[in-house]
Amino acid sequence: MDDRGCDELTDQASETGPAVPGAAVQDAAVPDTVLLGIRHHGPGSARAVGAALRQYRPDIVLIEGPPEADGLLGLAEHKDMVPPVALLGHVLDEPAHAAFWPFASFSPEWVALRHALDHELPVRFIDLPAAHTFALAGPGVAAQDRESELRLDPIAELARAAGHEDPEQWWDDAVEHRLPDAAQDALAPFRAIAEAMTELRSPTARSDAADGDESDDRDRDRAGDTDARREAYMRRQLRAARRAGYRRIAVVCGAWHVPALAAKRPVAEDDALLKGLPKVKVEMTWVPWTHRRLSQHTGYGAGIASPGWYQHLFDGSEHSLAHWMTRVAALLREEDFGVSSAHVIEAVRLAETLAAVRGRPLPGLDETLDAVRSVMCDGSDVPLALVQDRLVVGDVLGEVPDEAPTVPLQRDLTRLQRSLRLRPEAAERELDLDLRKENDAARSRLLHRLALLGVHWGRPAAARGGSTGTFRESWRLRWEPELAVSVAEAGIWGTTVAGAAAARARDRAAHAGTLGEVTALAEACLLADLPEALPTVLQALADRAALDADVAHLAEALPALVRSLRYGDVRGTDSDALRELAEGLAVRICVGLPPACNGLDRDGAAAMAAHLGATHSAIGLLETGVAESELRERWAAALRALAARDTIPGLLRGRAARLLLDDDRWDLDEAARQMRLTLSPVTPPAEGAGWIEGFLAGGGMLLVHDTRLLGLVDDWIGSVPEDAFPDVLPLLRRTFAGFEPGVRRTVGERIRNGTVGRGGPGVSLAGASAASGAAGPDPAHGADRSGFGTRADPARAGAARTTAALLLGLTEVHQ
Repeated sequence: MDDRGCDELTDQASETGPAVPGAAVQDAAVPDTVLLGIRHHGPGSARAVGAALRQYRPDIVLIEGPPEADGLLGLAEHKDMVPPVALLGHVLDEPAHAAFWPFASFSPEWVALRHALDHELPVRFIDLPAAHTFALAGPGVAAQDRESELRLDPIAELARAAGHEDPEQWWDDAVEHRLPDAAQDALAPFRAIAEAMTELRSPTARSDAADGDESDDRDRDRAGDTDARREAYMRRQLRAARRAGYRRIAVVCGAWHVPALAAKRPVAEDDALLKGLPKVKVEMTWVPWTHRRLSQHTGYGAGIASPGWYQHLFDGSEHSLAHWMTRVAALLREEDFGVSSAHVIEAVRLAETLAAVRGRPLPGLDETLDAVRSVMCDGSDVPLALVQDRLVVGDVLGEVPDEAPTVPLQRDLTRLQRSLRLRPEAAERELDLDLRKENDAARSRLLHRLALLGVHWGRPAAARGGSTGTFRESWRLRWEPELAVSVAEAGIWGTTVAGAAAARARDRAAHAGTLGEVTALAEACLLADLPEALPTVLQALADRAALDADVAHLAEALPALVRSLRYGDVRGTDSDALRELAEGLAVRICVGLPPACNGLDRDGAAAMAAHLGATHSAIGLLETGVAESELRERWAAALRALAARDTIPGLLRGRAARLLLDDDRWDLDEAARQMRLTLSPVTPPAEGAGWIEGFLAGGGMLLVHDTRLLGLVDDWIGSVPEDAFPDVLPLLRRTFAGFEPGVRRTVGERIRNGTVGRGGPGVSLAGASAASGAAGPDPAHGADRSGFGTRADPARAGAARTTAALLLGLTEVHQ
């Protein structure tokens, strides 16, 4: 019911009497009303609400929730509506300004809603409209999210009053683990809750809970204002139901609000609170939700730590513990843990024993997990973490019928998901695609298009099995409920996924800030197969490249262009314009690279070295037809210029020398000559270390196969002055740490055997290699880092022998 409908049913007279929490009012002059105070998302509360409604048999059910969703409540009984689900509300034309109201099958509100629909009773939401809460709370969240963090925690206060330190455990024992007794008054628990909440909301209790911090007090005041408005609106809706002639009214709301709804308040006072509230236009719909999202503070601000466990409690019976242990055993057996029926029996017995010892009426989650850890997991937390993730929390994903209102983009996405057999799932899974297959190629296009729209259902992953072919892709998929907001937000770009992605790509090309952004966008357009957007993006790319004189930017863009060409080939995309642009960038890099490398500092040289290697690989992959050999000659000339200039940092000169060697532009003799010149005594040690780092960045097998190079490096290390060696050592460690273990071991063994190098002031290549984890000798003790030495060290062994003797209880140690 909206504000207008409420105003039509509500006059300005004060109430003739109060609502009675948890019990029907028998005075004929006042409509019978029960206020069922609950905790959101609690199986015990849900069962209690169901029992109370069956006993009370109301004429109408009023539920705390956004009134804008009243028109959607009938979908709750649709055969395709499977909780967990959530109401999604967002500001019209601002989809990012959104909030969720989640429901699980064990949510008391869901139980009340289904009771009303199953018995053909009218049902309405009566909380403050989302139109007001969005306007009051600002972008991003609904008002109840913020105020729930600031008000007094009633469960914690009640647990403290009962002498319990853990409020969650106390609430589970008092409410969630209890099954309703048909012989008892189903309304009695709600009378007790109402009494407790009335006491907690008294001025004395609230002042005792205040900590005196002024900023917190101001926050509590704002939260109190929000509570007051919400409760005023709920009282207004309650009056409207009475004026409409309903005589037996059931209200399901948060327990905190019960005293306020039961109190007698003048209508004028509530009208004053609600007068002039700001409002915005809001759209509502149903969306699937997940148990994992229920474990977080969303929607009602009532995140729960164990939704899977709560679902089990709600569905369970007197043998629920045995059923739970059976599910745990089945999960562990699926993961190849040896669990038998005997383990199940013993785990049940242990959980019941722990509950008795701890004074709990029934085994709770703590006792259950302790029993599982001890009996089924052999005391290990590793398999227990699997149980907590898969069962205690879980990846259950709800379903929403097609009749639920959605934006056109969401309808097109749903159609594509079905046609491609790509079902959204809450659990993360790997998807390997072979782009030579039509269906896999279509899946790839969909995922890339969604990524362009900011709907990150899938994220690229490393291919399993080490495949690096351009016809294979791997994705990691997980559908999160918030993606519904992303889809709604992306709806401004179009009504279909392809059209919206193309429009978004053109807009991003027009507003891109750097050349790298446009290059990545061009690659994304090819991957997403958006030929209608590609001309705009390529024009923006050409314009940016023509104006950008920074060689680092050009070098950063070229590898992405070459990758785009390769992906364009496998998808059959016409990419001639992209190839021409890549060739132009490559020529400009060849011309501008040597001057751009002059005088770089250490960080700048390291960044340029990465660009150097990536550009070398890209030019090697770039197929340019007749001009191919000319381009590669230009690149080789640029590398020779880098290697020969003394004004260029040693790191870049060494990297250029290695690339020339790997590309057969230099032979080993020329490489050795350049190394000898660079590592001469006139070269500063830090510059020489940088050259070695750059030269050996491609791998250390050269030192294994060519003893001349190994000897030159070892001799140079031995000649470094002692006072300069501490500055050189970090560079050498980083260089040798990049070698494979087998290479480091071989280098260390050759130096240890004395076949190369003449050594220096106590330090050699073997010592540097050992510092980075190689199996080189320890100059102080004659032992290599792998634990094997050339001679025994009695002094070091003696300490170990003494300690071992003490542990064994020996009185003497025989030398």
